[in-house]
Amino acid sequence: MKRLQKPDSASEAGAESRWSGKNGGALKALRVRGPFKGMTGYDHVVRAMVRGLHARGVRIQLIDFPGWSPALLPEALRDPWFDSLSQPVSPDAVLHVCMPHQARRARGVRNVNLTMFEASRVPEAWVKKNLRDDLVVVPTKSSVRVWVSGGYPRERIRNCPLGVDTEAFRPGLPPLDLDDGRGGRVGDHRVRFLNVSDLTPRKNLRGLVRTWLLATVRKDDAVLVLKLSCGSEALLTRFMQDLARMERDMGKTLNDAAPVVFLINRTFPDFEMPRLYASATHYWSLSRGEGWDLPMLEAAATGLELIAPAHSAYLDYLDEHVARLIPVRTVRADAREDRGLQAYFAGAEWWEPDEDDAASRISKAVGERGLDRGNAARELVEARYTLQQAADRLLHILNECMDLPRLNRGVSRASRMWRLRPFSRRTGNARKSPS
Repeated sequence: MKRLQKPDSASEAGAESRWSGKNGGALKALRVRGPFKGMTGYDHVVRAMVRGLHARGVRIQLIDFPGWSPALLPEALRDPWFDSLSQPVSPDAVLHVCMPHQARRARGVRNVNLTMFEASRVPEAWVKKNLRDDLVVVPTKSSVRVWVSGGYPRERIRNCPLGVDTEAFRPGLPPLDLDDGRGGRVGDHRVRFLNVSDLTPRKNLRGLVRTWLLATVRKDDAVLVLKLSCGSEALLTRFMQDLARMERDMGKTLNDAAPVVFLINRTFPDFEMPRLYASATHYWSLSRGEGWDLPMLEAAATGLELIAPAHSAYLDYLDEHVARLIPVRTVRADAREDRGLQAYFAGAEWWEPDEDDAASRISKAVGERGLDRGNAARELVEARYTLQQAADRLLHILNECMDLPRLNRGVSRASRMWRLRPFSRRTGNARKSPS
């Protein structure tokens, strides 16, 4: 693999030129607080939205959210332009790109929380925190539903689908040269599956590997590349132990299946990630719930075949025309192995993909000779989910927020116009507060 280098000034200028648009609204200056130095989905969102809003004439102060990302981009691979936005501005609004309880709301200006959730109900504490925001912005209709069902006022939530850099993520890029672990190269295999995930229970990576064992044999001309990010050595150790236990239970080892390439905490800066996607023919998820799943949209922009469960965010932008959809069943959300996440999912449900159906689809994909959905997926992203469209949507929402009546944050919570409606654990619906 070539040594990673920072983009030169010409490529940076090209990236800036892709952001065409004007701001004719009331928002002139914005403070953005969110992670931007790491490799998580939120980091990507912050970098993309800041670049887009700045190109539209909004003055930006960017404040990092330290400790968010389990792994940071090395200093040499970061774009110093983002650090140059640290100078204070007199903001018209503050955009908090984080979970609701993490926002540091400012007095005297509009507060907007850009966030999301991946299960059937949002934590009650989040709704209470969001009542202090002028608007909540989420990327999918599934997140709109869980906030409203949890008692948040529908009038104060906006749906703003995110975007993909369709010039960076596109068909025809040179793929990365990756070892398949068996003396060959990933690119030598006719069918190449990719998954990019954090190692969390929600991503269901054990199920993904188990399905691969069910669906493939060693002689298949296929490979699975798993790019995993994990900030906990204990979680990674447990994952590897679980895979060994799975092999014993199934009576089949990873060596008996088509090869699996584990890229664990491997650093790929923004300008190298498109070549990772170019190394694949298919992108496959068995996640139990998604607030957006940026890698799935990046794979779509690259023109890959898509395989995904039929739930949550996926149903906002995928259908049988652009993807193979795996049926699911609703189950209790169980994130106990990651104590930092369990509290958020307590009392919620998420969706368990049908592994037998998934294995059948993988087997069929391995045996197919033609690709038929990649072009449709690319066309979908170009039509609805570009970075430019996402920036325009967010700017419209922020300007709209400037025209809304100000919240009266000085009154008691109980007497607010927008107060929390108690959540019924039995029905999953919000009850009206007693008058």
